Amino acid sequence: MSRPRLHSLQLRLVLPLVILFVVGAAAIVGFVAWRAYDTADSLADRELSLRAADLASHLVRQPDGTARLDLPDSLREAYGAAPAADIFAIRGADGRLIAASPLSFGSIVERWPAASEHAGYFHLRELPGRSHDYYGLGLQVDSTAGPVSVWVARANGATALVHSMIEEFVFDVAWVIPLFMLLALGIAILTTRKALAPVRALSEVAGSIGPSTTAVRLPQASLPSEIEPLVAAVNRALDRLEQGFAVQRQFTANAAHELRTPLAIITGALDGMEPSTELDKLKLDVARMNRLVEQLLSVARLDAIALDVSGTVDLDDVARQAVANMAPWALAQSRRLAFDGAGHPVTVMGNVHAIDDAVRNLVENAVAYAPSGSEVVVSARPDGRIVVSDCGPGVPPQDRERIFDRFWRGKTAPAHGAGLGLAIVAEIMKAHGGRAEVSANAENGAVFTLVFPRTAVVAPATAR
Repeated sequence: MSRPRLHSLQLRLVLPLVILFVVGAAAIVGFVAWRAYDTADSLADRELSLRAADLASHLVRQPDGTARLDLPDSLREAYGAAPAADIFAIRGADGRLIAASPLSFGSIVERWPAASEHAGYFHLRELPGRSHDYYGLGLQVDSTAGPVSVWVARANGATALVHSMIEEFVFDVAWVIPLFMLLALGIAILTTRKALAPVRALSEVAGSIGPSTTAVRLPQASLPSEIEPLVAAVNRALDRLEQGFAVQRQFTANAAHELRTPLAIITGALDGMEPSTELDKLKLDVARMNRLVEQLLSVARLDAIALDVSGTVDLDDVARQAVANMAPWALAQSRRLAFDGAGHPVTVMGNVHAIDDAVRNLVENAVAYAPSGSEVVVSARPDGRIVVSDCGPGVPPQDRERIFDRFWRGKTAPAHGAGLGLAIVAEIMKAHGGRAEVSANAENGAVFTLVFPRTAVVAPATAR
């Protein structure tokens, strides 16, 4: 079951970046807009201050000591009578009005206090003969006629072009920044994915580790320094687990080998005794112990040694020989064995002894569960399958996933079983790259199937 996406390390790394980029982009756009408009207003104020100084520079002192404004023709036209033209007024140190355009503005300025060296801003809402509001400043400026107070104003909307250009600039910036943000975010996501690629590779390797692959270790190359200690600790834990598995397998093999000799001695001693009912029971118990020891040895061999599956095996012949060899034993158990051949060799790449062992385990299991007097059918199929079916109680659907686990036994399992036979079958098929399956047949019995991979099936040679 996959964990929610909110637990993704990649999401945890990328989400703060997304929030940072969004907040940062909004802050940058806002700051740029604020600075642009503030700069525009500062430029407008600076221009008005320069105009005030320019007007003062054109004052001349007359012989009688009074000041007069002598504007060039270009400036005189700029301060013309157009409705949206700039306005100004100049007063001397004695408060007398020296010049004004228009005169109505001069009449208003005469009532104001003298300007200081620091610019004082004003907003003129009504001006006789003009329909615009005016924004301006008053400033005391030195001139040839002495210090004068100059008021300069500009009609509201006169800077509309400047503001329009600023708005266009802000819009362009606001449009480009999100694109840059998306590009940077995409690079951040790709970088994060690339940085986490070794972690995904670790997950794949870790998923392949099992009881049969205890020698596999997690790769430590090209890992982030924060993850490397964890991987090293996991590898050390795997080392300890491998040692534990090795000790367990060695113990199983040693115990099985040590038991074979006394069991052989007991079997020989029982064969020399006078027949009796008690002796038959003892022989049956010893036979069960011998079978358990053989199964333990098979498990130990499968765990310790890689099975050689490079040989050529005829499944039809293996199944037929297994039925022939086990038929007397099945009859002694009051069951019958039947063989349904493919009609021609079914050749696969594998280990003949291991496949025979798997078929024998399936037959033993089927005979153990089949009713007395019933028939167990062993079939070899042309597509590379061996099927063993019986008429027993079958395997419940909820147990079909666990039935191939070691030492697992169902509620209806015979008392003499150890739960190793089907586990051995599963291990043998895994070594062949195939699988063991169980299903129900039409008569409610169990159907066990050995499925070999199609790549292992060798096409029959054509006759010449």
